[in-house]
Amino acid sequence: MSEKTIFIDADNAILGRLASYVAKNALNGYNVVVVNAEKAIFSGTKEGVLAEVKNKLKTHTLGTPNKGPVHYRRPDNYVRRVVRGMLPWRKTKGREAFKRVKIYIGEPTEFEKKNFVKVTDADASRLQVGCPKITVKNIVKEIGGVKG
Repeated sequence: MSEKTIFIDADNAILGRLASYVAKNALNGYNVVVVNAEKAIFSGTKEGVLAEVKNKLKTHTLGTPNKGPVHYRRPDNYVRRVVRGMLPWRKTKGREAFKRVKIYIGEPTEFEKKNFVKVTDADASRLQVGCPKITVKNIVKEIGGVKG
């Protein structure tokens, strides 16, 4: 990896805030590596968050299934899709930025000695005490994905 690489640990990070931080840095030309994608969290009750996610699963096209929206069921791809939603995908700069984003389940051995950044804006400890939350791993498991 080049010297313009940012290593981020997604453990106990709010997914939306984390994704916007990753997208912003990718647009600024940095290579971004995110580890522990399955440990990112959504704030809200389990029932409420799952109702929204399952409602999105009902979305499909009337044409061929090949053209329909893809609903990812692996934690790393799920987080990657959230990041893509934060980028200007229809512009070249958005697609180029997306190529600079790498997201992993767990922490690969090749990144063991790297210094990981904790995104302070996305830290879940900022939530109110007792605020319900659910991890990406649990969401993916509920929608029929692999156990990440």
